[in-house]
Amino acid sequence: MLACVLSCAIRGLDGAVVHTEVDVTNGLPSFVVVGLPDTAVEESRERVQAAVKNAGLSFPHRRVTVNLAPASLRKEGPAYDLPIALGVLAASGQVPLAGLEGAMVVGELSLDGSVRHVRGVLPMVALARRQAIPRMYVPAVDSREAALVPDVEVIPIEDLAQLAAHLSGRLTIPALRTEPTLIEADLPPLTDFSEVRGQEHVKRALEVAAAGAHNVLMAGPPGAGKTLLARALPSILPRLTLDEALDVTRVYSVADMLPAEIPRAAAHTAAVPCSAPHHFARRAGGRRQLAAPGGDLTGPSRGALPGRTAGIRHAGLGGFAPAARRQGGNHLARPWHAHLSRPTSCWWLQ
Repeated sequence: MLACVLSCAIRGLDGAVVHTEVDVTNGLPSFVVVGLPDTAVEESRERVQAAVKNAGLSFPHRRVTVNLAPASLRKEGPAYDLPIALGVLAASGQVPLAGLEGAMVVGELSLDGSVRHVRGVLPMVALARRQAIPRMYVPAVDSREAALVPDVEVIPIEDLAQLAAHLSGRLTIPALRTEPTLIEADLPPLTDFSEVRGQEHVKRALEVAAAGAHNVLMAGPPGAGKTLLARALPSILPRLTLDEALDVTRVYSVADMLPAEIPRAAAHTAAVPCSAPHHFARRAGGRRQLAAPGGDLTGPSRGALPGRTAGIRHAGLGGFAPAARRQGGNHLARPWHAHLSRPTSCWWLQ
């Protein structure tokens, strides 16, 4: 018997629909996953078998073939555990196929059948909304984050047995509904702009730059106050709108870096995230940076200034940067830069 469950893959900051096709036929017992899976997806065979048995359900001792279509798209991460398990149960007649129609499923399975957190839930639900998929089954821990997207019915799932009972009609799991909000209790900046004394002409220039999102280059001798002013700059940046905060939350969701102290029911925070990469960071690698609508505060820039910024300068032209590695996709890129430099005696930037 053949069953198909809709799931999702992450490409950059966008999602792509994945059809989890499961076929259970007679033959020697085997469990094969095809469709360009990575190691985590291939290991789902062990997790799914153990989770199905420990949830009080029966795993078929037959030939099980799982195809993750389209096969040309690389499948990464454990988010396919739950749709694979549901496909196996539907193909073996343990849950009705009708309950899976018009629904997208994501989630990682523990060996005891409980459903764990997966990264990138927010762009997945946004994809379901664009594709007119009315229902989304997500891990309960990620349900409040998923509910930020309107017009999609979000069903929080605690474990596999609960979901099987819900699809079979023995249990009803209520949909979660919430309204996106902005958190105003932001982390304090390193330095408050009002605490800076003197440097009135520089402070005026920074106020204009912050209001119009203009890039800044501060050049001066050591001890002139460049670093102090740069650290105080985030305290005067305009607060994010709700749409911008949702974009920031989407970036953090894909990177799996949503702060634990911020409830997932909120659209992240009203403050503009800023970062100060070290001036010796390599452009191709470097540390993990998160783009944000409104600004990306960069630290001291030594050496050839154009060479350091060429990669991120192009990204800010259209608001998105195409990813050249792996699957491609788009990354949100609207950076705003504040560079610090000291001149040499001939006024070459150092």
